[in-house]
Amino acid sequence: MKIAVISDTHIPQRGRNLPPYLLRFLEGVSLILHAGDITEWWFLEELMKYAPVRAVRGNMDSPLVRERLSDKEIVEVEGVKIGIAHGEGSPAGIEERVGKLFNGENLQVIVYGHTHQPSKEWRGEVLYFNPGSPTDWVFAPYFSFGFMELREGKIIEAEILKVD
Repeated sequence: MKIAVISDTHIPQRGRNLPPYLLRFLEGVSLILHAGDITEWWFLEELMKYAPVRAVRGNMDSPLVRERLSDKEIVEVEGVKIGIAHGEGSPAGIEERVGKLFNGENLQVIVYGHTHQPSKEWRGEVLYFNPGSPTDWVFAPYFSFGFMELREGKIIEAEILKVD
């Protein structure tokens, strides 16, 4: 299963839509994970036209988004257990903070956002995956998003893609 991983889209404040390259990529995925700062509910509905979406709220989301989404989600895909949270505070130590949200959950992946800084780091048996932001340049070294391919309980591939 091919999964798109995005965060910190900040639509419409940072753009009217996602970059064309990312929109084309979404056409071939089975699931979209969004780690918060969607900003407006209508944008989440737009994403749902490409594939089912699992999302959490972020600190910059509208009241409607914050009302409809939770702070964290756990989804199991192809036998891989994934935790999703936005994160908060300084970039320093964010992995520890989001990790604590999922204590005792036996996850293989934690997807998070907030920092706009793409990161893919194994901590023991858990992959911490921040796709960066495809639209917001604040704190970001470049625009980016992520994807994962999962099969039969294994992470086949997990990559961060730079948006040109």
